[in-house]
Amino acid sequence: MPRIIDVVEAPNQGPNELVVRVPQVGSGDFRLGSQVIVRESQNAIFYRDGKSLDMFGPGRHTITTANLPLISNVMSFFTGGNDVFTAEVYFVNMREFTDLKWGTPQPISLRDSELGFARVRGFGQYTIQIAEPKRFVDQIVGTQGLFQTSQIEDYLRNTIISSITDVLGENMTSIFDLPRLMDEMGAAVKAKASASFAAMGINLKQLMVVSITPTDETAKAIDERASMGAIGNMDAYLKYKAARAMGDAANNPSGSGAAEGVGLGAGIGMGAGMAGMISQAMQSASQPQAAPAAAAAASTPGVMTLEEAAAYLKVSTADVQAAIDAGELKAKKIGSQYRIAKDAIDTYLSS
Repeated sequence: MPRIIDVVEAPNQGPNELVVRVPQVGSGDFRLGSQVIVRESQNAIFYRDGKSLDMFGPGRHTITTANLPLISNVMSFFTGGNDVFTAEVYFVNMREFTDLKWGTPQPISLRDSELGFARVRGFGQYTIQIAEPKRFVDQIVGTQGLFQTSQIEDYLRNTIISSITDVLGENMTSIFDLPRLMDEMGAAVKAKASASFAAMGINLKQLMVVSITPTDETAKAIDERASMGAIGNMDAYLKYKAARAMGDAANNPSGSGAAEGVGLGAGIGMGAGMAGMISQAMQSASQPQAAPAAAAAASTPGVMTLEEAAAYLKVSTADVQAAIDAGELKAKKIGSQYRIAKDAIDTYLSS
């Protein structure tokens, strides 16, 4: 004797359950006069033999030949007029699913007008709602008894990432412009991704770009550029960087590894620079030796770190820090490090 389902409902549909089927396994036995209860946040679709027959909106419905003609015709054909028929009912959750998150698993590589090249990561949130229940069940859910947001989030997230990569590639000029364009980017990504969502019967209601952050390598390049802007004197900055690089290579105790890397990696440009330095050294050797103070001044970089300034003054770094704090020695603080011009140190010595 078949078990007749007189009340068809899904009262406990969870907050992350997109679709619940009644019954979850196999087909159910229904009859004319059975009650169908659909909540405000649901739509119910009847299926038989893999085909959708009729759909109910919110409310209490009684299955009759008047309000379910397709099922009634099928019932008469298959059962010879008996009022019992088999079917499956899919309850589709029509509420808005909020606080879904997206993020880029890998950095996005982009051209940058100021840095030349930048790699960024993006994070945000989005909201969806099922717009076409029948299309969603037919194309996505299939015959599953329970379908949750976790089963489709990866696909939706990849669709958004593809769209944001496209939007950034077409519109970004510099990473420095992105903070003021978050709202515009969110609207552009939503417009581009909406068509893919709609093809599954889903409406992309909202999309927010919460942050676009540089990778560690790009952040380092941004810090370097900020340092150059703060120093102002590009020639002095380049000399300082070259001196630091040569000093690091000279202090390497291994005698190979990094030292060889400097020679091999620098290429022809470094070779030409070293040749010039050797030539100058030979010329100075054939001339009377300059005064020690003049030689020291010539070898002193134009802009020094706290440690270099201490060595130049032959005092401790704490003494240099104290002079800066007291306003006796002028310095610029970039990040967590001080940059001190040689002219400021000479002024401090003469005071």
